[in-house]
Amino acid sequence: MLLELSRLGSMREVAASMHSTTSSVSQQIAALSREVGTPLIERHGRRVRLTPAGRRLADHAVTILAAIDAARLDLDPDSEPVGTIRIGGFATAIRRSLMPVIHELCHTHPRLWLLLREYEPRAALGLLENDDLDLVLAYDYNLAPAVLPNTVEATKLWTTAWGLAVPAEHSATDGPSPALVRTLADHSWIVNSRDTAAEEVVRTLARLAGFTPRITHAIDNHDLIEDLILAGQGVALLPAGRPPRPGVRILPLREPNVLMTSYAVVRVGRSNWPPLRLVLERVVHHTQRSVDDPKQPAEQGTRA
Repeated sequence: MLLELSRLGSMREVAASMHSTTSSVSQQIAALSREVGTPLIERHGRRVRLTPAGRRLADHAVTILAAIDAARLDLDPDSEPVGTIRIGGFATAIRRSLMPVIHELCHTHPRLWLLLREYEPRAALGLLENDDLDLVLAYDYNLAPAVLPNTVEATKLWTTAWGLAVPAEHSATDGPSPALVRTLADHSWIVNSRDTAAEEVVRTLARLAGFTPRITHAIDNHDLIEDLILAGQGVALLPAGRPPRPGVRILPLREPNVLMTSYAVVRVGRSNWPPLRLVLERVVHHTQRSVDDPKQPAEQGTRA
């Protein structure tokens, strides 16, 4: 109950999620406070919040409950995973890898709560490190690889190629990336507004082509990026499999190519917690099913 309170922030919501009453939740946490010998919650206006000791114990609770649930599953393989999973990730991965899982688990595991937040990788991984998230859907590029701490483990989900989005009338033809990018040395460049990885890739490609890019716009929405390209405001990197609107074309990049890979990331040791393990297994399963879809190439593997 303390763990659920740390995630949901309300005794009423904890009672609803655990099919209990607010009074029972309050009594159980009061008993736990007496057992550990220190207050675990405090008043905050009309609500309550965890004390520093309560937050520390809630952090330990995930590992404790994972071990208890693992033992229970050994004795009762038919027991149902229950609890709250806090998930943060970027929109594409949420739509592609997580939404099918949400639809499925709503029917098969109604006592499992999935709380979603949209974040770019840098922000999401920071929240994971602080134990404010349980699962992160992140990405990196082969030309701007992420450096993950040894406190997390990542499962590779899928990889997709990116290309160079330019006005349709641009005269550039297929060729090695440095030569192709060099033809755009006088253009403005559009990068991601919420993460620096795309800008690192642009700067790497430009450096290989022998110039420093003039970065003028920082935009997250792909449709708006295309609007700017059509308005003559720059060029950008976009997924190669994305059908561009009339007036925009996406040129393939090679030697080097640009690949974006998506990962499911958890803290080390947490993947054995049955609710989190169930979600991870479903995410990987649905991603594997997309391998046969040529519009959604995927690769599987694990990295730490």
